[in-house]
Amino acid sequence: MNENGDLSPCWQWDRHLPALGHTAVDFERRVDHDRLRKYRLARAKQALANSDCGALLLFDVNNIRYVSGTKIGEWERDKMCRFALLAGDSEPYVWDFGSAAVHHRVYCDWLDPAHCRAGVVGMRGTIPPSFGLMKRYAEEIADLLKQAGVAGMPVGVDYAETAMFRELEAAGINVVDGQQVMLDAREIKNCDEIHLLNQAASMVDGTYHMIYEELKPGVRESDIVAMANKMLYEMGSDDVEAINAISGERCNPHPHNFTDRYFRPGDQAFFDILQSYQGYRTCYYRTFNIGRATPVQQDAYVKCREWLDAAIELIRPGVGTDEVASAWPEAQEFGFPDELSAFGLQFGHGLGLALHERPIISRVCSIENPMEIKTGMVFALETYCPAADGFSAARIEEEVVVTDRGREVISLFPAENLPIANRY
Repeated sequence: MNENGDLSPCWQWDRHLPALGHTAVDFERRVDHDRLRKYRLARAKQALANSDCGALLLFDVNNIRYVSGTKIGEWERDKMCRFALLAGDSEPYVWDFGSAAVHHRVYCDWLDPAHCRAGVVGMRGTIPPSFGLMKRYAEEIADLLKQAGVAGMPVGVDYAETAMFRELEAAGINVVDGQQVMLDAREIKNCDEIHLLNQAASMVDGTYHMIYEELKPGVRESDIVAMANKMLYEMGSDDVEAINAISGERCNPHPHNFTDRYFRPGDQAFFDILQSYQGYRTCYYRTFNIGRATPVQQDAYVKCREWLDAAIELIRPGVGTDEVASAWPEAQEFGFPDELSAFGLQFGHGLGLALHERPIISRVCSIENPMEIKTGMVFALETYCPAADGFSAARIEEEVVVTDRGREVISLFPAENLPIANRY
């Protein structure tokens, strides 16, 4: 392993991936956060150097965290109030929300204190562009581009408010798509990222054991969501993004939400737990039956599992995402009129600081636009099969790490066969 924590042939893929706990100890090498930050910044700088851009201007909080190692709470995820600049080979600049910038100067000693600046732009338009903040910061960014020697080169922006795009252009900045550059950087995880992803998955393992014990008539979908939130935060989650809880007649078609519906004997029910540990996310479905299962519910589960296993079997470095997508049924085979209507049901997506990173695997886009699967990618594979009764359905998802020889599954709550909770 090199000084940036990059994956290399000396990585011990023949050993189980670590999920060693939340604390730091002196007798085991656990997550090395300095190595993690250096690796991520080096990946971003290399992706920038490989692109046609001279700089990256980032408003996506996942990208800001990736290049700067800063995070101020889940409340900021949709506010569009923070931004960062990576210009040439300079160290990153971060404009943060009020006193957070002062906090960074004190506690984030891996950043240049002069690069931690207080700033805010539109906050989704609530600060009107006419006030002039966007103009001010566009001009400040243009000056920093000159100092970095990249003025006149395109600037990759991941996303921003429309008015901010206009002010950047008015300041003479050629704005291009920067999200693809950052996705290039983030697609290969180092050992610390994999450790954190595996630790996050282990927390969901335990949550599913709790769910298995609690599933019974008289309990609601929303009750399970509440219990899972409580347990995950007690285990150290920093964000329970969402928990899908879907049962009975709600299973087909998949609504991607939860309600206050009571579980009933014989229900098929599936759940998805989306949460993060130190920013690294899970997407992890499991299906259960409550008390008993009918033959058609069992059949749906078996078919769902077969589709998932066929995809997992293909995962190894060098395989194209088109090959994986081709292992899944066409939309019409499981009751949908076209692939867009079935998007996300037979699906693969990268996991990292965001829920959806590279690679995306779907019959919608992968057959004609494949990507190569590479060592160090981490992604989820999920399948869905409606039952012949017209309303039940099975949904299973596994998280996989691509190793130098194949893959390792890190979502470990048993799902080889349909679990029946509180069997009658």
